[in-house]
Amino acid sequence: MTQQNAQTISTTEKFQSAEQLWFWFLYSKSIQTGFVRTRNYCTKRPCELLDVETLITKLYLSGQLTDEQLKIMKKFGDRRRAPHQYIWSENHAADLWRQAMNIIENAALQRGWIEQ
Repeated sequence: MTQQNAQTISTTEKFQSAEQLWFWFLYSKSIQTGFVRTRNYCTKRPCELLDVETLITKLYLSGQLTDEQLKIMKKFGDRRRAPHQYIWSENHAADLWRQAMNIIENAALQRGWIEQ
């Protein structure tokens, strides 16, 4: 391994937002089952998939995240986009999404996963 590759691999990059964290989590979970993309570099994240899963579970079990919010997070996470507040049919979903992302962002900030 060259020194340039070693430096690139060891770089840890925090997330910019809860949305970025959520989309990374869902995407990473989807490829965890065997599909591997080859890349010339690997950006390390400040957390593991299990850390995010544990965080979401704790937020849900403590009543901070609701069933409805989790459904919206999964539905739009699979679409790789947030619901849009100006699309009438997505207005309520956008409100739930924003609430959930605020909750996740506060928790992830405390853990040092998101840039301040």
